[in-house]
Amino acid sequence: MAQTWTNVAKFVGLGWIGLAAAGLPERYAHLSAANTITRDVCVLGGGSSGTYSALRLRDLGKSVVVIERKDRLGGHTNTYLDPVTNTTLDYGVVVYPKIDIVTKYFGRFQIPLTEAILSPPGVVSQNVNFRTGQPIPDGPPENITNALLAYGEQAAKYTYLNAGFYLPDPVPADLLLPFGEFVTKYGVEAAVPLIAEYAQGFGNLLRQPTLYLIKYFDYALLQQIQTGFLTTARRDNSELYDRAQAELGADALLRTQVLAIDRDAPGCVKVVVQTPAGIKLIAATKLLISIPPKLENLRAFDLDARERSLFKQWRSSGYYTGLLRNTGIPANVTLNNNDPSNTDALPDLPGLYMLAQTGVPGLIDVKYGSVHALSDAQVQADTLATVARLRSTGVIPASTSSSSNSSGAAAAAPEFAAYDRHTPYELTVSAAAIQAGFYKKLYALQGYRSTFYTGAAFQRHASNSVWEFSEALLPRIVA
Repeated sequence: MAQTWTNVAKFVGLGWIGLAAAGLPERYAHLSAANTITRDVCVLGGGSSGTYSALRLRDLGKSVVVIERKDRLGGHTNTYLDPVTNTTLDYGVVVYPKIDIVTKYFGRFQIPLTEAILSPPGVVSQNVNFRTGQPIPDGPPENITNALLAYGEQAAKYTYLNAGFYLPDPVPADLLLPFGEFVTKYGVEAAVPLIAEYAQGFGNLLRQPTLYLIKYFDYALLQQIQTGFLTTARRDNSELYDRAQAELGADALLRTQVLAIDRDAPGCVKVVVQTPAGIKLIAATKLLISIPPKLENLRAFDLDARERSLFKQWRSSGYYTGLLRNTGIPANVTLNNNDPSNTDALPDLPGLYMLAQTGVPGLIDVKYGSVHALSDAQVQADTLATVARLRSTGVIPASTSSSSNSSGAAAAAPEFAAYDRHTPYELTVSAAAIQAGFYKKLYALQGYRSTFYTGAAFQRHASNSVWEFSEALLPRIVA
């Protein structure tokens, strides 16, 4: 969409005086019309919700620009191309529910979907205490069916949470309980391992307010587990974002960092960014934030007291994903981390949730969690140390993990073929904050200072959920 200098000047002012008066630092006063991008909406974050929103805003006749710090769109969608087999493999977002918004979005780009296979055929799971390196003997079978029925009966009370954190006042007392107390109250202990398998990345989930588990592992998800999930036929979920990036073209600014933001004038948002081509000024009427709104992510923002008072309350956990080579784990075995000394035998954190078969020979799927954020070096070092521990105790058989192969040459050491951090993950607040109306105050920020919000912090960690939330928000943004 062509922009005239008159339109640009309307937003940024002329010269140093205009920029300074706008509240932007004087060091950006040199920015001229040639370095200015004028759009209706500036989208901060090119992950799942930001990309979807940008495309739909363009569908609705709005000009957009997307700011993304990575060199790709897609956020938590990670895909690896194995050079040995020339096979693609998703190790971030993997599956989607069988609902219209999913099929329509992939259909937009003519990307075929197929029934997802959650575990390769013939693979057996073995429970191991990764902390000690010892296998865990099978105990008596638990009645998970009755536990899930009892859990589903409770979850069915809160289907209104599907649309977002739209809570009644007062907030139901059960939603404020630590999830461990909720589990005990309703006798659903046998369901916890399955819930924990889906709710990886939640930190110590038994201590989280029940709201977050009921919202994530909700009644709809229980039904989806029975009916199955979809994934891309080419095992390449990143194809969706490659196609989206191609459609957005120059409107997707990759490897771009926000340097300063000013939102003081109504209907006038100014964002200074560092792009690979230099510093640019984005002038927009509205800002859509899709990144996790933690203070550490908003240092360049002109936050006021109202915004800061909410965003400073966030707590978050750490979640990390990757693919390992040369582990020595037999091709038909997936190892699950269980610690019998913990309630419901949940794994010790920080630590691995599992070492799982991928269906691609030699590649093991790694999922790692922590209560607080860790460095990538810490996560990777602990992962490799865990594999070494499992070898030393014989959980990984010596015949497949010995230091030399049949020819006498040294076997390759375990290594990461791919890795990404999905941190900060699962933004939460305390039960007291929930009870005091945190989410009502948070949602009241929609439109405040020409700014709107989408993403997992406002919905939940599921692609379809943030797409639906964004879709519902669009009429307010385009108004």
